[in-house]
Amino acid sequence: MSLVLYDTLRREKVPFEPRDAGRVSVYVCGPTVQADAHVGHGRLAVVTDVLRRHLRHAGNEVTFVQNVTDIDDKIILRARREKVDPAVVATRYTRAWNRTMDALDVLAPDVQPLATAHLLEMHALIQELIDQDKAYAVDGDVFFRVRSFEGYGKLSRRPIDDMQQGDDVVGADRKEDPLDFAMWKSAKPGEPSWPSPWGDGRPGWHIECSAMAVRHLGSGFDIHCGGLDLVFPHHENEIAQHEAAHGGVFARHWVHNGMVRMGEEKMSKSIGNVVSLHDAVEEWGVGPLRLWYLSAHHRSPLTFDTERLRDAAASHQRLTTFLRSARRAADDVSADEQAARPHLDAFTAAMDDDLNAPQAVAALHELVSTGNERLPAAERGDETARAQVASLAEALVTLGDGVFALGLEAALADAAGLERQLAPLVEQLLDQRRNARGDRDFATADRIRDQLAAAGVVVEDRPDGPRWYVS
Repeated sequence: MSLVLYDTLRREKVPFEPRDAGRVSVYVCGPTVQADAHVGHGRLAVVTDVLRRHLRHAGNEVTFVQNVTDIDDKIILRARREKVDPAVVATRYTRAWNRTMDALDVLAPDVQPLATAHLLEMHALIQELIDQDKAYAVDGDVFFRVRSFEGYGKLSRRPIDDMQQGDDVVGADRKEDPLDFAMWKSAKPGEPSWPSPWGDGRPGWHIECSAMAVRHLGSGFDIHCGGLDLVFPHHENEIAQHEAAHGGVFARHWVHNGMVRMGEEKMSKSIGNVVSLHDAVEEWGVGPLRLWYLSAHHRSPLTFDTERLRDAAASHQRLTTFLRSARRAADDVSADEQAARPHLDAFTAAMDDDLNAPQAVAALHELVSTGNERLPAAERGDETARAQVASLAEALVTLGDGVFALGLEAALADAAGLERQLAPLVEQLLDQRRNARGDRDFATADRIRDQLAAAGVVVEDRPDGPRWYVS
């Protein structure tokens, strides 16, 4: 395939070259399950889902791994507030996360490893670093010696003396160097803990992904994804731990997406400016919401804006309207595959250029424009036009549903169900409108049409009579 991706490590677009031809391995930093997913989480989910679908559309076998951090300070804090075991919190919000991903039509990961199920792999990696004098234990805590890894900072491009380890203040008074970070945290009263060679405790955040990614995908796997906010320190530390212990390359390509903003700030639970992802799916629908996520390049920030969401809803309706009309005009003919070829090629070229989803969406709309030009002839029974329209409709489903998962078919099915229920009432109103127009009572005719439109029923006046559908 000719896919080119912007690699955060190399700071440039580079040809994507999988470790094994035709087989692609992807690791995505998953949720810390201490609350419901918000709209910001949905962006990473949709970007990586589209990447996965595009790789599969190109003929690759994709192994997709997304972890769950099921033990963390925030999980423990919530459990204390609720007076339950942290495992109860983690289990509840893991299930909630998976339900929300299903609602957003995000493919389930092939492997969803839990941090607490991979402690032995973490222990082995930590011990290897201790044996190489690149980590040290102090009173049950184990710290990574940052300056022992010459490549530290290569992902974030930060001078090492200007770095701080964020909120990792565990054992700050016992570190040899303020830059060092905890890989194993000694047990604290009232907190869950597990045995280890250095005493009871629990893993640090960064060691989890270093161990789990390699456990399930092997060293030098193909693509590591995540939000730009994870570049430092999380992803920097993942690289350092693995490559300091084993040498070689931890991940071959690094793909990061920009944040969702609420105004000028990143959407974040810690700030409190979050919009529930479940509520957003309920309010806007899967297709419009995914189109909104795809309205900006994945590396750019995206602002939560109801006007842009309305635009996405209108865009989605344009696609489904064409598909509905195309099915009526040409659902029973063999498609002329050449009619859709330029649009398929334009879509693929956009996606191969660093997943340029806005340009790919534009290619879908060009396809619809071409289809709308051919629809009148197809509706008149022109066999050439019908074959062309059939081809364009097939391509729209392949790309819009197959790669972008816009739910076009599902939207049509939902509308069809409503149309069957509403048909007697709508046909009666259209008869009244037809009579009003015959009596030149255009005010009544217009009022009936406006009432139907307010109920989501679109009426198209055609030479052979009105045609209606649920929008």
